[in-house]
Amino acid sequence: QVQLVESGGGLVQTGGSLRLSCAASGRTFVNYAMGWFRQAPGKEREFVATINWSGTPTPTADSVKGRFTISRDNAKNTVYLQMNSLKPEDTAVYYCVASPWGRLPNYDHWGQGTQVTVSS
Repeated sequence: QVQLVESGGGLVQTGGSLRLSCAASGRTFVNYAMGWFRQAPGKEREFVATINWSGTPTPTADSVKGRFTISRDNAKNTVYLQMNSLKPEDTAVYYCVASPWGRLPNYDHWGQGTQVTVSS
């Protein structure tokens, strides 16, 4: 049973930074993509970033380009999202995802989410 557990969310002021972490367990994640989605209140779920097993990220969403960076530590089965220059519109629940690379853009596994709130 794959488990994805996010941490690192919270309340931050505009311009601040947060680092989200997602610890994965339940299987080996060789050739798995891992990534992040987010969903703001009243809005559709939005792709943020994905990274492959080798640590190569796909292009991030335009809304976060240049501000958010995804990385992973395969030894720890953990994926990170470094979020800088945060804006109020980044307020959302952030979900960690994982899936075999060949299954993309479908993601088989989702975490419970962590709330990020950016105050103006």
